[in-house]
Amino acid sequence: MTRRLAWIGGLAGVLVALVFFAPARWLTDRVGAATGGQVQLVNARGTVWSGQADLLLTGGEGSRTLASLPQGLQWRLRPTLAGGAPALVLRLAAPCCTPQPMALTLVPRLGGAELRVASSRSHWPAELLTGLGTPWNTLRMEGQLALQTGGLTLRWDQGRTSLQGEASIEAIDLVSRLSTLRPLGSYRMDVRADAAGNTTSLDLQTLRGELQLQGSGQWVGGRLRFQGVAQAAPDSEAALANLLNIVGRRQGARSLLSIG
Repeated sequence: MTRRLAWIGGLAGVLVALVFFAPARWLTDRVGAATGGQVQLVNARGTVWSGQADLLLTGGEGSRTLASLPQGLQWRLRPTLAGGAPALVLRLAAPCCTPQPMALTLVPRLGGAELRVASSRSHWPAELLTGLGTPWNTLRMEGQLALQTGGLTLRWDQGRTSLQGEASIEAIDLVSRLSTLRPLGSYRMDVRADAAGNTTSLDLQTLRGELQLQGSGQWVGGRLRFQGVAQAAPDSEAALANLLNIVGRRQGARSLLSIG
């Protein structure tokens, strides 16, 4: 009996050690698999619960394009309760980009899960998008992306995905290798999801600049449909002609943007 109790105690100790001291690599492997290799955490240090790693964005399996986030990411993962239900709170910090850590709460549900993103504001280098491959590696954008969330909730329920809340992205002083005009301009994309989570609307507008963009769209049933227009301000047509030929279908002085 004494020997049996010793074995049980030893096994319990090993399980506790695995839970509390699981290497960070366990988490980074899951992130890579879940994103098809497009988001990679490399050179991971620490544990699943508290660690840091370098962040790479790639075009996925077989892609040769990649971009890294300066100074990488840091995280803290803790169990908690959300409305009386077991949950996990993840705090993400990027020294280059997040004045305050971003807080995400994952709540498992029967047949799905719910991810809550707290209100936050952060700034990210536009160059990071280059790693995702086409069309970003052609456009080679530079500038700053300001992300602001007013509280977002992403739900998975029986294979169906829905979004609630709102967010905005401001692209500030963008430049591209396809144009000698620097900067092209600054832009804002607003994303709003209805309370039922059935429809998500997108609205694109120009804040300032010689390249003028506008458009709108909806994300319904997992499909994005977007229609917009890109055109040059007066006296900037020649400097923007190459870029306008690539971003959409030319119609006179305008370029028509279409997704879905």
